[in-house]
Amino acid sequence: MSALLFSHATVLPMTACGDEARTFCGSVGIADNRIAFVSADPDAEAAFRAAHPDARIFDCRGKLVMPGLIDTHCHAAMTLQRSYADDIPLMEWLNDYIWPFEARQTADDVVLGMTLGIVELLLGGVTSFVDMYYDEDRCVETVDRLGIRAVLGCNYFDTNIEEVLPQIERAAASAAGRDRIRIAVAPHSPYTVSPENLRRGKALADKLGLTMMTHIAETQEEMRIVRERYGCSPVGHLDSLGLLDERMTGAHCVWVDDKDIDILAARGVTVSHNPQSNMKIASGVAPVSRMVERGALVTVATDGTCSNNDLDMFEELRTAAFLQKSATADPLVLPAYEALRLATANGARAMGREGELGVLREGALADLIVIDLQKPHLQPIHDVVSNLVYCGKAADVETVVVDGRVVVENRRIPGLDLPQLYRDVAAVVQRIKEKN
Repeated sequence: MSALLFSHATVLPMTACGDEARTFCGSVGIADNRIAFVSADPDAEAAFRAAHPDARIFDCRGKLVMPGLIDTHCHAAMTLQRSYADDIPLMEWLNDYIWPFEARQTADDVVLGMTLGIVELLLGGVTSFVDMYYDEDRCVETVDRLGIRAVLGCNYFDTNIEEVLPQIERAAASAAGRDRIRIAVAPHSPYTVSPENLRRGKALADKLGLTMMTHIAETQEEMRIVRERYGCSPVGHLDSLGLLDERMTGAHCVWVDDKDIDILAARGVTVSHNPQSNMKIASGVAPVSRMVERGALVTVATDGTCSNNDLDMFEELRTAAFLQKSATADPLVLPAYEALRLATANGARAMGREGELGVLREGALADLIVIDLQKPHLQPIHDVVSNLVYCGKAADVETVVVDGRVVVENRRIPGLDLPQLYRDVAAVVQRIKEKN
């Protein structure tokens, strides 16, 4: 059994109910893939050392140990399209740039883009991500090799559903027995997938025991299209088809009214808030504070790198908090600790891992990150959580542990040749652009 000990750390367990005891000075012990103890008691650490004399010891003086971040909506392989098409309205962006680019990609290209995306996520402290893209069946091995935890959503439209449904079954078979990897059915949206094909996706998800995800109410144009076709909002439309339940994640949910929010809350749908992407494409501001007040499960996510243009979850946390305060003219809305919960405990609930991820407690899965607090922008420390949410950066992450395994150490991913990866990505992008 492998063991790790993070000693003399500032520990943020994300389990405190109130403002008190958010952090403490102590240590965290990991045995195999579970957290063995989280304590400020030196005797607990001494007992762990005695029980695990071969444990790797990490001296965390001046550092913070906290749960890994969870990105609940991402298109990781779209790193290949980073900054490819900017400052363009959404529908033009999709139809004239993104979808034609994707049509020229191969499955191998997607795997390469996924590799670059996972590297960026890991180096930014993301230990779990929920993806939505093509050729996810080919990406299972990549996720497994790099050590991250993932839900891989197989994306389909009316135009490619016959190709993707078999991919979903292959992906599910490939992921079987790999606890870190789960597969999901991912129709693109209620305006690009017909009612019949939405139901087909739901039937397959139920048959295989998979979750689902889709884009919901991202733009006013989507609202117009769905209302003209079906006479109701995107939320109402999906609900009438029986797609909304606790196994559904809805990305964006910008254009929702109180009736829509009540449906989302009642059905247990996860709302994945993508503040920077929504801002860049001028989609609008999701009413996150109203959703939280009405009992909806809200998380935060990056979206893809051509609508963001990075996978930095610390930036998303800061933006999510500031945007709600600005939109509501209320500085008390979405305080720092609650914002951080969106990317930790709430993300764990969205993944069906409540109590196992997004927290540091005995028995939880050992997904954690170490933050170097000895940075000018993180000093002084009046409130560690405020510093994380309002000042933190992806580059502050020093060490990442997923499932009890060190996958990032001193900002390096063992066994990965990053310069070669960058060269491979550049060559693929050049080839795709030359096809245009």
